[in-house]
This record gives sequence, C-alpha cells and structure tokens, in this order.
Amino acid sequence: MTRRAMLALPALLGLASPGRGQAPLRVATIDWAVLETLLALGRPPVAATELVQFREVAVEPPVPESVADLGLRGTVNYEVLQLARPELIYISHFYESSVPRLRLIAPVESFTLYAPGVDPFPAAEAMTRAIGARLGIAERAGRYIAETQAELDACRQRLQALDALPVIPINLGDARHFRVFGADSMFGAVLARIGIANAWTEPTNYSAMAPVGLEELARVPEAWIVMIPPVPADASRLLGRSAFWNALPNVRAGRVLTLGSIDPYGGLPAARRFARLLTAALERAGAAKRD
Repeated sequence: MTRRAMLALPALLGLASPGRGQAPLRVATIDWAVLETLLALGRPPVAATELVQFREVAVEPPVPESVADLGLRGTVNYEVLQLARPELIYISHFYESSVPRLRLIAPVESFTLYAPGVDPFPAAEAMTRAIGARLGIAERAGRYIAETQAELDACRQRLQALDALPVIPINLGDARHFRVFGADSMFGAVLARIGIANAWTEPTNYSAMAPVGLEELARVPEAWIVMIPPVPADASRLLGRSAFWNALPNVRAGRVLTLGSIDPYGGLPAARRFARLLTAALERAGAAKRD
C-alpha cells in the first residue's frame, strides 16, 4: 500500500455503517460541481478529489472528515478510490479520458455542465435532478432546486432597489491579465437571473476567456469590476502602483469589489454563493455611497 493510500485509511475506516433498511449507494466523484451538489443534498461521497483546495476555493458546502481524499483531479489515486469501495463514480466531461480505468472500479456516470456558448444553469439543475433520482432523494433534489430559484429571486428583488450598474466578473492572472466570465459561465448565468447586466458581451470560448489584457477594462468604464479570488499577492501589490489601473474610470469611482472565493466551474451551490456574495457586496457599496 502506498503512503497516500495509508493516509486516506482513517477516513475510509471511519465511514458510517449503514443503518436499518437499504444502505445508501456508495458514491465517489472526481468533479467539484458534483461534489458540492452531493454535499448540498446531504449525501457526501465516500471519496472525492483535492479536498484541501476545494475547502479553500469552493468554501461551501462543508466537507465531512469522512470523505477520503483522492488527490489531484487530473491524477486520481486509484488505490485509495478502490479502497473506498464505491458503487458508482460521478464525473464530468472534463475527465472522460479517465473513464476506462474508473470503470474497472465501479460504473461511471458523467455530466456536462460547461460548453462554449451554452448557459450552464439548466444543466446544473438537470444534474441535480439526475443525482436525486439516482440516489433515491428526488424530493430533496427538487426542493434544493426550488430553494435555489427562490434565493436568486430574492437577490433580484434586493438589487432592483439599487438600480445597479453592469458587472464584469474577472479573475486576475497577474497584474496585466485577467480571465473574464461571459454568458456561458455560471457567473454570467447568475447575473442574468438576478437582473444584473454582464458588461462583457463578447463570446467566451469555454465559460471564461483568458488571458485578457487589462486594457480591455477601459471598454466598460461604467461597470462594476468584480474580482473573484484567488487574487495573486503580487498582482494586488502591482495593481496598486499601476498608473493605468488607477486611471480607469471604474477604479477612480470606487467601483471595484472583491468577493469571497467561489468555484467558477461549480453547480447550483456555487451559483447561490455568487448571487449571495455579489448582492451583499453591491448593497454595502450602495450604502457606503449614500453615507
């Protein structure tokens, strides 16, 4: 047994034993959108990938200690996966190349949430329903979808009172380049549903366009610049000294917001987190402006 497998054993041995009745299906996943959906539905997988980073990037829902860490999404620890004894493995189309090897351990089911030019929100809803049906918790999944819509509707109503300007959601790569999230990103899909215009109207090739030069921000002078972490420390430091950055109308007017970390390739839980954090940030900015 490898050292990585031995380190995962405590979590595997600590899995709750099934109670009376039929035991829940033992599910593993190597995709974060699936992981957060399983957690939100109250069905944690027996194993998943990059849990330390997931807790830092996705933040929520919380991951129980009982979930075994399979290592990197691109180089899954198959030994730990086999020790977890999954009866079903969920993936997304990002990991189709791993299917032949994964099928040696358990049946594999795949979802496609993100595709160029396609709104990912309906796909995230469909995935949630499919997981609910497969795991025997269809009612719970339907309730979560309804709660998601209700939360987005509430955010929309709160934002209507602000008469909010368009938003350009970005992720800084360095002090001169950023990724911008268009209509085919989950961030773009949420903006449309909460009644905020996405200032970036150009096509994006796979839910985000990268790298984009900082000078492109001059094309959207009225927009709120919304930065999604992680923000490289050196980028923050250099931006503060950048004459171009400080000359941008958005920056001069104080229309820059930094949200908490959110998984840009998440499912409905990520959509709800983005809507909640953005709405709160815009409300705070509006209150500060009135003061």
